[in-house]
Amino acid sequence: MNVRLPVPVSSMPAPSADVAVPRVPGDTAFFGHPRGLSTLFFTEMWERFSYYGMRALLILFMTAPAAAGGLGFDTAVAGAIYGLYTSSVYMACLPGGWIADRLVGPRRAVLYGGILIATGHFSMAVPTLATFYLGLTLIVLGTGLLKGNVAVVVGYLY
Repeated sequence: MNVRLPVPVSSMPAPSADVAVPRVPGDTAFFGHPRGLSTLFFTEMWERFSYYGMRALLILFMTAPAAAGGLGFDTAVAGAIYGLYTSSVYMACLPGGWIADRLVGPRRAVLYGGILIATGHFSMAVPTLATFYLGLTLIVLGTGLLKGNVAVVVGYLY
């Protein structure tokens, strides 16, 4: 049986300062980083803003009386929906990664995820119960596609 042992770090050659990192032709640097990093940074920033904004306001919106613009849910029901939403956001990364790996690729998964998140928020702006649940579902699906695949695309840049 042929077993390869890892090379000790001390025996590896030191990187030379003369070695240039190959750049994609036409790629302009973003503060010394690849140009696409800025797009991915702002995409991830707005996705996190969306998620934590929803966490801060979701129970308040669901438990507010209908006369005040809320849904008028009982606190226990609102808590259950909130818990389902927050856990689903993280669990959706598994099928989102599978879809990216097998079907659409990580770049398209990030794009489609962002579109789904935006569509979910627009859906929640329509004041009906059906569009509320549709919006939460679209946000969960979009975050599942986007969250895990942003890191993969950043890895491709480097």
